[in-house]
Amino acid sequence: MAHRECSIHQKGLKTILFLLFVAFLLIYVMTLVGNLGMMALIFTDCRLHSPMYFFLSVLSFIDICYSSVVTPKLLVNLLASDKSISFEGCVVQMAFFVMHATTESFLLASMAYDRFMAICQPLHYSSLMTKGSCMQLVAASYAFGGINSTVQTGNVFALPFCGPNQVPHYFCDIKPLLHLVCANTATAEMVLYIISSLVTILPATVVLTSYSLVWVAIGRMRSAAGRKKALSTCASHFLAIAIFYGTVIFTYVQPHGSSSDSNGQVVSVFYTIIIPMLNPFIYSLRNKEVKDALQRKLQVNNSLC
Repeated sequence: MAHRECSIHQKGLKTILFLLFVAFLLIYVMTLVGNLGMMALIFTDCRLHSPMYFFLSVLSFIDICYSSVVTPKLLVNLLASDKSISFEGCVVQMAFFVMHATTESFLLASMAYDRFMAICQPLHYSSLMTKGSCMQLVAASYAFGGINSTVQTGNVFALPFCGPNQVPHYFCDIKPLLHLVCANTATAEMVLYIISSLVTILPATVVLTSYSLVWVAIGRMRSAAGRKKALSTCASHFLAIAIFYGTVIFTYVQPHGSSSDSNGQVVSVFYTIIIPMLNPFIYSLRNKEVKDALQRKLQVNNSLC
């Protein structure tokens, strides 16, 4: 009887894992299709060749990158009996994930600054938000991402791991790895808290300041059409920003022990897998220019057929 109950339990577990595999695979495919489609649409439609859509194309690229750091390995682990990852693979996974997540944080701040300049300083917008300055903002975002990745990865993997090294998470994240360290982690946790706070709060401050000024400027607009256009653009930005920073702050900026591991995993699934899929839909469904560009592409394709 016990053997039969164990067999039923294993079959039930395999079914659940398979369903999770199908769900995450569909989400990952939608992430790739949505973000690659957004990039292709922006690059091929000359009406979208503006700083705002340049930043949006970079955001799509980053979403593809940091989702791809985590999701393929998760999909393999859901079906494979061997769910191990090498020490070197764990280092690489964590380093690239932290780099792209930090880069996205600063890129969202750059996008908020771009909206501030477009709405609050329209006369100086074209002279200040040039192609060169946009490239510099993206390069600076990646530089901050690289610095944070180097510091955080060194902070974790310089500590001793005595085993058994079973990561209580679905990818090599900072907090779960610190649980495996067989030494005092107070300093490492303090470094994590301080650096995570800086790379989250600094860009979030830029975002909140920029959008506070933007909302004031929109409220002063006399044209209802202009106000509606500005709101439609900024609303999609602000929604994506609120989702991203909310989940990151919940995961990394809380003091140690303030949230359970299970809650942390649920939130991590949201910002590593769900958000990269949602971003292209948030920007396309709420943005008239993107919808018009997509409609033009579909009309051209239909005429060619």
